[in-house]
Amino acid sequence: MNSSHDAAFTALLAAALFGATTPLAKTLLGSLSPFMVAGLFYLGSGVGLAVGILVRRLRRTTGDRQNESRIQVAEVPWLFGAIAAGGVAGPALLMLGLSSTPAATSSLLLNLEGVFTAVIAWVVFRENVDLQIFLGMVAIVLGGVVLSWQPGTAGVSPGALLVAAACGAWAIDNNLTRKVSANDAMVIACLKGLVAGSVNLCIALLLGAHLPGVAKMAAAMVTGFAGYGVSLVLFVVALRNLGTARTGAYFSVAPIFGVALSLVFWPEVPSLSFWIAAVLMALGIWLHIRERHEHPHTHEVLDHNHRHRHDEHHQHTHDFEWDGEEPHTHPHQHAPISHTHAHFPDIHHRHTH
Repeated sequence: MNSSHDAAFTALLAAALFGATTPLAKTLLGSLSPFMVAGLFYLGSGVGLAVGILVRRLRRTTGDRQNESRIQVAEVPWLFGAIAAGGVAGPALLMLGLSSTPAATSSLLLNLEGVFTAVIAWVVFRENVDLQIFLGMVAIVLGGVVLSWQPGTAGVSPGALLVAAACGAWAIDNNLTRKVSANDAMVIACLKGLVAGSVNLCIALLLGAHLPGVAKMAAAMVTGFAGYGVSLVLFVVALRNLGTARTGAYFSVAPIFGVALSLVFWPEVPSLSFWIAAVLMALGIWLHIRERHEHPHTHEVLDHNHRHRHDEHHQHTHDFEWDGEEPHTHPHQHAPISHTHAHFPDIHHRHTH
């Protein structure tokens, strides 16, 4: 499997884990308030990843820890903006919108996240898009619409506008996260989980909700760790390698995984809309996977710190004793280079066209 397919698989696995969260939430937490569910899911994500980071750090040698990727001061505003938009504003807007919006309408509106993510990436951050990628995005979004459409339930109400605003907040989050995606994905996801979990849990308690029993709380947090935490780590890695719009498109197939898992829990003959949606999403994925974007381009001088191998983009010396192990992490500088090869809008290819 080549690197582009690896990145696509990473994004799809993130979507599968996130999509599976919905039926699991219905099974485990049907009696809890929406803010309590969101709080426990996010908190489980943050705490679980924090434990993972601690274990990883204890297993590393002193030299390894000195070369760990650290978020730079200039990147902190991007990270805080992503946490505020996706971890605080997004869930709050969604929960407020759900209180006065039919479930079918909400499901339909949630497809806007992929659209908003791509539009911001293409228009604001000038991420490359060609006709094939655009058509793939359209196919995936149409699949989501078909999957969630129920005739006679759609409508534009204040609640629906709040759900759409939540999608906008998550789209901003996705694009801002891309700006820090070269850093440790576990750290980024952990910070998001801890902040979002604490905020949503506080809102739930202020609204009069009570913490569930230990067993239900543990189940919620474990579910959140997998469906939000591990999923977000994979999402950040995909952002690093694919860019925002393409990663967002792959992640938009999450609902099909949720419906498929629901059919496992509650067996029934899949509806026609399920198969139409599956075909449209498969078509969109196929269009994205077969993309080949290649042209002469120039890399400017770039200083950053991320896990890498000494490939054609990483030809540098070390100012420390190196044992030859790859991949490894340390601050490094990219010298200017002009060449031609197939590429995505990853952390090394953010040039204009």
